[in-house]
Amino acid sequence: MSEPTAETVTATAHHSVAGESVIKPGYHPSLTNSDLAPLREQKWTWYNIFAFWMSDVHSVGGYVFAGSLFALGISAWQVLVALLIGIVAVNLLCNLVAKPSQLAGVPYPVTTRVAFGVKGANIPAIIRGLIAVAWYGIQTYLASVAFGLLALKFWPSLEKYGDVDQYGFLGLSLLGWAGFILMWVLQALVFWNGMETIRRFIDFCGPAVYVVMVVLAGYLIYRAGWDNVSFDLSAGEPLTGWASVTSMISAIALVVSYFSGPMLNFGDFSRYGRTFGEVKKGNFWGLPVNFLFFSILVVCTVSAGATVIGTDDDGNIITDPVHIVDRIDNTTAAVLGVLTFAIATIGINIVANFVSPAFDFSNVAPTKISWRTGGMIAAVGSVLITPWNLFNNPDAIHYTLDTLGAVIGPLFGILIVDFYLVKRQKIVVDDLFSTDPGKTYSYRNGWNPVAVIAVIVGSVVPICVVVWGTAYQASFTWFMGAAVGAAAYWLGMRFAPTGFVYATGEVPTATPTADDTLEPTIA
Repeated sequence: MSEPTAETVTATAHHSVAGESVIKPGYHPSLTNSDLAPLREQKWTWYNIFAFWMSDVHSVGGYVFAGSLFALGISAWQVLVALLIGIVAVNLLCNLVAKPSQLAGVPYPVTTRVAFGVKGANIPAIIRGLIAVAWYGIQTYLASVAFGLLALKFWPSLEKYGDVDQYGFLGLSLLGWAGFILMWVLQALVFWNGMETIRRFIDFCGPAVYVVMVVLAGYLIYRAGWDNVSFDLSAGEPLTGWASVTSMISAIALVVSYFSGPMLNFGDFSRYGRTFGEVKKGNFWGLPVNFLFFSILVVCTVSAGATVIGTDDDGNIITDPVHIVDRIDNTTAAVLGVLTFAIATIGINIVANFVSPAFDFSNVAPTKISWRTGGMIAAVGSVLITPWNLFNNPDAIHYTLDTLGAVIGPLFGILIVDFYLVKRQKIVVDDLFSTDPGKTYSYRNGWNPVAVIAVIVGSVVPICVVVWGTAYQASFTWFMGAAVGAAAYWLGMRFAPTGFVYATGEVPTATPTADDTLEPTIA
């Protein structure tokens, strides 16, 4: 990103908890605040990006997800190959989506103005924000269970307050509410202090969680014996032939789908990257290297845990790390483990489900909703949806989250096709904040009709699969949506009459200065 002139910096530098930004006099208030404007200085190194991904992977949900891949019924080497292919794909896709935000120094919802228009960008912003609210609530609830189990270890008399029938409200027990509110407040405190505090938090917690995880795995392996550690967690006969191949393909798709949320709004974090090279380096260490190591660590822990602590009441291997450490007879190890996974979930919730809606909701009404306010709207919304009821109802969580998730693919496909194929990696930064007719991203009164139609067309197929398809087909909804959305957008921008796309009837001819145009080379 080019450096603003000294005069511009003096006149328009604005401090924000999301980072110090530069606002030029021509930026329209309805599109601008100090949180959304281009950063004055980008400071994050590759390690900060690496720590971001460590925090994103380390969670109760990530632990269960990684363990479930080894229970698909295919051999360990097939799982590892699927993991490698899937996470390398995520790495490449993250590099693609990171570039425009890193170059312009703006968050994800502002970047989407390039394709959707300065007003139409609220469509992808609101969709991503709603998904984050739902997952924020669920992740908070899952981590809050750890505090309940921890409290019962020290104060067994509290057990009666865990009875939802006797001491329950809106489907959650009094003990459950205490844990949920505690998690909610802790996350809000970290978030409220801004991106610099969040950066320090994930920089420390990412490695710290790993240290405890390695110690926990070592303890369980020592107790179980290496002979009792298996990389195959499936029950019954292993799959062979074509059935094993289709399961491998499904595993690859599941890995990409699992990261689809943070991958879409990764620009919220890549905007802070010092250079695009630093971002790519952080992605490499944080995705292929980190996720593979994490997955191997998980399967060793779960497998050894099955020998040391046994199975659940139904005879199934326990993959939830909170319940694994809760059953360890060593109180110190159990307490340390429970607290670690609670802290890890705070990390992923903040980076994946707090920061995103903060920017997304702020983008809807910049003059009324700041980054902090947007985040707190998401936090309050996460309580109102009563995520424990959503999580404990398989049908509700399937149709709600999978339907919302099916729209992520088209949004991603449109963003990538527009930046790399349609706009040829050019961004006129000042026009991102202008409502004047004839500007690069004005389209039709601030809306690009091609992008809106592409989202609708690209969402129909995956949503139909969610509603009427099989579980196997549902694992490919992201790919379906991304492909259809990208194709529909490219065809529309290529062949639709200019009078349909632009109010002026002509494609805007930008005459940018060296300060407000970014024409990057391919790195």
